[in-house]
Amino acid sequence: MYISEEVEKKFRKLAMELYGYGRGALSIAAEKALNEWVTKVSEAIEVVGLLDDPVEAIYGMLSHVKKSGVELQHEAKEIRAEKNLG
Repeated sequence: MYISEEVEKKFRKLAMELYGYGRGALSIAAEKALNEWVTKVSEAIEVVGLLDDPVEAIYGMLSHVKKSGVELQHEAKEIRAEKNLG
């Protein structure tokens, strides 16, 4: 597994502050972090489910929209401009 040097330094520092500077502190912190990630992702997948064809899902979600893609892009541009000015 490869992670950026910046993330590794932060992780090491926090892991040692929390679990001590002895042998195994990083392993404990890494296992807890990975376990939490697995739990969260597993729960999300149970709720949403994995899509067989994400493009089809998008078409289904947008089927009620009567504007073209170009019209939506122009509308989004106007909304962003209004937010930046306001």
